[in-house]
Amino acid sequence: MLFGFPELVAKGKKTPEKMFKVMDLYDTVSELWPEIESIFSFESTSAVRSAAANSLVKLGDAIRLLLSDFETAIQKDTSKTPVPGGGVHPLTRYVMNYIVFLCDYTGVLSDIVADWPLSVHSPLPESYFSSPIADESSAPAISERFAWIVLVLLCKLDSKVALYKDVSLSYLFLANNLNYVVSKVRNSKLKLLLGDDWLAKHEIMVSQYAANYERMGWSKAMSSLPTNPTISISIDTVEEHFKSFNSAFEEEYRKQVSWIIIDSKLRDEVKVSLAKKLVPAYRAFYEKYRGMFQRKVGVDSAVRFAPDDLDNYLSDLFYGAGVEGSSTSFSSAASARDQGGH
Repeated sequence: MLFGFPELVAKGKKTPEKMFKVMDLYDTVSELWPEIESIFSFESTSAVRSAAANSLVKLGDAIRLLLSDFETAIQKDTSKTPVPGGGVHPLTRYVMNYIVFLCDYTGVLSDIVADWPLSVHSPLPESYFSSPIADESSAPAISERFAWIVLVLLCKLDSKVALYKDVSLSYLFLANNLNYVVSKVRNSKLKLLLGDDWLAKHEIMVSQYAANYERMGWSKAMSSLPTNPTISISIDTVEEHFKSFNSAFEEEYRKQVSWIIIDSKLRDEVKVSLAKKLVPAYRAFYEKYRGMFQRKVGVDSAVRFAPDDLDNYLSDLFYGAGVEGSSTSFSSAASARDQGGH
């Protein structure tokens, strides 16, 4: 009766949450197996040994099925609502937290997947699956399985990019979600299973997504300044450049102030990168030509920003706040500059 219980559990309804209880049972029966063989070594008690052995088989089958169902559930996720501000998708949080918990059962899962190859050949290089766990012959198999589940998640996230109409926001969404995945791997036992090469490759991908966001999101503002910001041009052309920059910068700021970068380190990196691309070029142009407008009526229509203002506006970004909640406003900034004689 005792060793028939795990088999009944294995036959029961399969849910993702049940996975951990099933693995607990498998781990316990496996750990007790030497004692079971010793205590029930007689032919008259062979039925007990058979029941225990059968329970391990059934529990192993149940774990395989639960893992397969978990992968299928990721692939079949049908959520159609884009995450506000391009933040971390609930699916990303759920899957990565689930996988981190699975890592506590590396021993059990190594037994389970040792003779259970992936049904779909993975396109990932062998380095993705290298593992420093040298004392387990099945470590590469378990590493491959975890890498595959993460890949299934990332492919699903790629498909959700289509939910965003703004291309730059879609790249921010990818950066946020991949960075969350990388952080979970780096700060858990997953790092031992996936390895440093996996981490390095995906950290580079996060940087590429962030760079694509910057390029797509701010190209209009960057291109509104002359290639050489200190070249001599007519006052009408200068005024046109200032107005084009004002319009492009304000448009992107108002749109992006509600966007978000969850990770503080990534948020700061993107802000610094944006500032390096925008502020020096604008400062050089501003300092060369602002004197043309000191006595010009309606100056606020041409020179609306001082270089330091750009830093202030960029510092407001990526907290997911509305325009109303920002620390500065375009009108107050323009007013301050008018009073300063710019």
